[in-house]
Amino acid sequence: QVQLVESGGELVQPGGSLTLSCAARGYIFRLDAMGWYRQAIKKQRELVARITNGDTDYADSVKGRFTISRGNAKNTVYLQMNSLKSEDTAVYYCKADLNGLEVWGRGTQVTVSS
Repeated sequence: QVQLVESGGELVQPGGSLTLSCAARGYIFRLDAMGWYRQAIKKQRELVARITNGDTDYADSVKGRFTISRGNAKNTVYLQMNSLKSEDTAVYYCKADLNGLEVWGRGTQVTVSS
């Protein structure tokens, strides 16, 4: 059974930085696009950033502040978040095209508050 395991979410002050990690575990024979989504209270889940074969795509609201990258082992994806704002508060989910299937992690809470 394959799964995505996220970590790194926590409470941070406005203007602060945080790095989220997501690792794909289990028997993996194909791993394509990986990305981060987020869902704030009473809002729909939205794309934050994704990476495919080195090409990246970002939501307009995070461009210039967030950076997505793959680990050396390629089964890990990171989201470096800088200049955090209160509106970045949400549960952040990792998603991957894994073994031909769309797999989601359970999410990690990011709270930006003073």
